[in-house]
Order: sequence, then structure tokens, then C-alpha cells
Amino acid sequence: MNLFEHETLTWKRYQEEELGYPIDYSEAILDARADGRLEILVKWEPKCYCHFHRHTAETSSVVLAGELHVTDMDISTGEELDQRVRGIGDFAHKEPGDVHMERGGPEGALVLFSIYAPDAEGKLAEALHRDGSILSVATMKKILSRS
Repeated sequence: MNLFEHETLTWKRYQEEELGYPIDYSEAILDARADGRLEILVKWEPKCYCHFHRHTAETSSVVLAGELHVTDMDISTGEELDQRVRGIGDFAHKEPGDVHMERGGPEGALVLFSIYAPDAEGKLAEALHRDGSILSVATMKKILSRS
């Protein structure tokens, strides 16, 4: 599979404006296994966000195209802790608990994620309201059931 010829992949798109920021991103599952391992390609439209979220699984990623703008947040205060721009080739590894916002740069972004959720629930991430309450929970069980 060539990740740069991603037009042939099956993409699921998320779009909304209701949370006060433009959400427009898509995901394509490359591999999902019952042992809790997931490889997923995510693309952001230019200057658009994915949902504010907390990773509940170990997550590694590499930027393949564009720029990914990341803002780390303190969930208890809503305060922005750090901002950074990840460019092509940038790799990151985060343990569970990482809370942040992500948006595509001026030309969007394409990022490969490798996620490991070995717990019984296979909990991957929680989409959050700005106040920290949970909007939805992504799990391996949900992903494996749609494959």
C-alpha cells in the first residue's frame, strides 16, 4: 500500500461548525487488529480542526504532508499550555492522557497514526467539549465492528 496514493482508500469524513471552530477532517483505517493495534491515516482540510480530544491509548504519529498545528491544553483550567507546528517528517510519541487541539496548516495535513490500546475496552480517544466533558469515545470494538 502506498500512502501517497491515498485516493483509493476508504475515507470517513467529519465536518461540523457547532463547537465554535471549523471541524473538517477525514480518516482511513489502514489496519485494525483485535490485539488493540491500529494504523490510521488522517487528513485535515486547510486551517480546519479535528475534535478537541484526549488520547486514552499510546499514540505515535508522523506527518506525511502539510503542517499539523498542535495546541496542548490543561483540561482542568482550559488553559493553552503549548503550541507547535509539526512539518513533514516530524515524528511524535505520546502516552495516554495527552489533551490537545489539532488543525491543518494552510495546505492541510496528512498524518499517519499508530495507536496501541491493549486494555479490555480498547479505548483509543475521547472527543471533548471545551469544558472537558466527553462528547464521544472511540474504541477498537467500534472500529473492528465497522471493518
